[in-house]
Amino acid sequence: MFAQAGARVAFSYRQAREEAEALVQEAGGSESCVAIEQELNCPSDGRALVEAAVGAFGRLDILVANHGIWPPNDAPIAEMAETQWRRTVGVNLDSVFGLVQAAVGQFDRQVRPAPDAAAGHIVLISSTAGQRGEAFHADYAVTKGALISLTKSLSSELAPRGIRVNCVAPGWVATEMSAGTLNDAVLGPRVAATIPLGRAAQAREIAGPVLFLCTPLAGFICGEVLNVNGGAVLVG
Repeated sequence: MFAQAGARVAFSYRQAREEAEALVQEAGGSESCVAIEQELNCPSDGRALVEAAVGAFGRLDILVANHGIWPPNDAPIAEMAETQWRRTVGVNLDSVFGLVQAAVGQFDRQVRPAPDAAAGHIVLISSTAGQRGEAFHADYAVTKGALISLTKSLSSELAPRGIRVNCVAPGWVATEMSAGTLNDAVLGPRVAATIPLGRAAQAREIAGPVLFLCTPLAGFICGEVLNVNGGAVLVG
């Protein structure tokens, strides 16, 4: 969707090389889109990804922190393995710190594309779990709640420098990560019953609001948490 809007896009993948290469072609080929193999487990991984993206295209105007993991098996807090906690926090939060830190440094070094343009855009992807919590998935909910707090903190800090920071908080989305639950004969209908629109979102329905926040149409939106959840969680 960003490529269709005219952006050059660098995105990361961990191991799905064939799918990544196919997406590059779908998005216009290597001159306008590159796939970067990069783990995202810690701050240095995030910084490395930004460096690779800048190396590919020479500058950075938008950062979307869209990666994350959701361990699908219920884990009561009294039984949750420390390794699970550390991995979820590492991927969902620590690496975002590295991404943001490197992106802000790059934004500050660049000349703006136009005098009235933003110096940069950051969109963090949270979740309804970050707003209401999620029983048996405290590790995930904690990281997504932290991204909401990070959005508000960064917006206050960076808006005076022309860097706009916002957040999109999806509900259930039909992806590989959620397929086991959504396709389950018992759990799937339970999930749908909690959503006033009666279904999970499609990925494009999340991508559209993310793209909007990076356009001049959203030029006066800063520090906002945009809920895209079919009405499942109604918060300001």
